[in-house]
Amino acid sequence: MRSLDRESPVPLYYQLKEILLGMVDDGDLAPGDLVPSERDICDRFSISRMTASKAVSALVDEGVFRRERGRGTFVSYPKTTCTSSSLTGFTENIRAAGLAATTEILSFEEEEASRAIRESLQLSHRESAVFNILRLRYVDGEPFSLENVWAPKCRFPGFSRDMLEGRSLYALMRERFGMKLTHASQTIEPVLCSDFEARNLDVDSGTPVLLFRRVAYAEPMIPVEYSKCIYRGKRFKYEISFGI
Repeated sequence: MRSLDRESPVPLYYQLKEILLGMVDDGDLAPGDLVPSERDICDRFSISRMTASKAVSALVDEGVFRRERGRGTFVSYPKTTCTSSSLTGFTENIRAAGLAATTEILSFEEEEASRAIRESLQLSHRESAVFNILRLRYVDGEPFSLENVWAPKCRFPGFSRDMLEGRSLYALMRERFGMKLTHASQTIEPVLCSDFEARNLDVDSGTPVLLFRRVAYAEPMIPVEYSKCIYRGKRFKYEISFGI
């Protein structure tokens, strides 16, 4: 194990943070393991409680550790990585990573689309009816994302909640409605989650999260889905591949 260099210009807390991170990378601290208490860390490295607390808190902020009230601090499980090299749905992405994906449909309603959604889906006033689907996504039984989808009624004749139970929406588009999905446009921005989002994602209100807005297209360049998805930042990592 590395030791602290008290002559280094690098702050002690930062050196300690890197040592603890190295223990995670090397497998000395595995996902789910209880992290040594701050008192134990102080004794092991002969440092102040404040230095130990600052190093551990930095790793909590980065999502490497997680605190559980009344139990202690634990090593977090690796973030789920999603890639943008192809247009795939949540279920396909999570299962490809070897994890268990489940979905809870919170609501499935027919409504009139707002002007912004009509424009995103290229709908006329006569075609403004949409299906609005709110779903809570889980990875290995833990809340992962909250997804709000709008799908044009005119492009999904006979669509019902029962069709979607236990199924991927993109798979349903292909298999039930004969759509050939081609591409999507997507924006990503950091936001603070609302009370409602926080309750569903099991985080504190105002927690930083990632908001993904997406419009998915099918042949021939027809928008078939507009979605807004909130991801828990500490459970999610997004990987983008670029061609040159």
